[in-house]
Amino acid sequence: MSLNFSVLAQDGAARLGKLHTAHGVIDTPVFMPVGTAATVKAMTPEAVAATGAQIILGNTYHLMLRPGAERVAKLGGLHKFMHWPGPILTDSGGFQVMSLGQLSKVTERGVAFQSHIDGAKYDLTPERSVEIQDLLDATITMQLDECVAYPAEAKRAADAMRLSLRWAERCKAAFRDRAGYGLFGIVQGSTFADLRAESAAGLQAIGFDGYAIGGLAVGEPQEAMFETLDHTVPHLTPDRPRYLMGVGKPSDLVGAVLRGVDMFDCVLPTRSGRTGQAFTRRGTVNIRNARHAEDPRPLDEECRCPACTHHSRAYLHHLVRSNEILGSVLMTWHNLTYFQDLMAGMRAAIGAGRLQAFAADFAVGQGLGDIDPL
Repeated sequence: MSLNFSVLAQDGAARLGKLHTAHGVIDTPVFMPVGTAATVKAMTPEAVAATGAQIILGNTYHLMLRPGAERVAKLGGLHKFMHWPGPILTDSGGFQVMSLGQLSKVTERGVAFQSHIDGAKYDLTPERSVEIQDLLDATITMQLDECVAYPAEAKRAADAMRLSLRWAERCKAAFRDRAGYGLFGIVQGSTFADLRAESAAGLQAIGFDGYAIGGLAVGEPQEAMFETLDHTVPHLTPDRPRYLMGVGKPSDLVGAVLRGVDMFDCVLPTRSGRTGQAFTRRGTVNIRNARHAEDPRPLDEECRCPACTHHSRAYLHHLVRSNEILGSVLMTWHNLTYFQDLMAGMRAAIGAGRLQAFAADFAVGQGLGDIDPL
């Protein structure tokens, strides 16, 4: 184990922690902005850091196709290539490959697929996935796994989970262990409690620096996601970070932190920003709506981002409706700031032993019912 993770405080199942890496310290619970192709869309690295982000996610599938992992390595690695000195987690590429459907084929060896860019054929094995992430100089490498769609039959989910376990062993054997770098295993099993327990036990027998919960945020209702977390998190060792992949909406984050999850990533804040949707302390705002055309108020009066401190809703409405690039920049900057402030608020609440009160206040502000059905 080469990543040093310490739990500083607990409030119920929620944990306040620090993850020490070769590229800096990460305060958890943490949200990782998604930098798919070596960039967080519409943002400079300095702007991403200004939101409070400490770690970002890179996408192995897209980077292996363009510009290529060997090229990135030749140019000094992903941190230098994209001018982000902080930690980077890279996914394994498996989810994107398998989402291609007819363009990919899964076997025991790995995944054979055709590039969506030019149709070129590739083989992504567990060993090659780890090698690519090593070439990128990822701080945290993810194992190659097979993620099934929702809903899934039990046999299909079991077969994919057990294949992922076998791939996990191969990823562990291929990983080049270095101080401050880590490899995470991925718990699979769809929404089946027994399969999740089997997956967690198998991964922990292999031994990883952290444990991700995959196969969620694939179309299941929030209640099913929370129920799956209830069945999964208790099986994960408390001395390692827990990462819920691809999640999610603000209410997803709060509910998952209440259940003991430490790390998150999602394209939602950046993608929504580019389409004119803002997340605020009083719910979501569609800035394209005509009612904002003459509104002098900020998006969120409590927000510290440039969109809120320097501009009105009316101006943002004008930018977005005019398809101005600045509109995407400001809306994305706001959303990422909101997500980082939400995580910082939860960290402070855990440290003070008042996360339940924080969650209740959050739900009231969002106009939600109780987000913690426990």
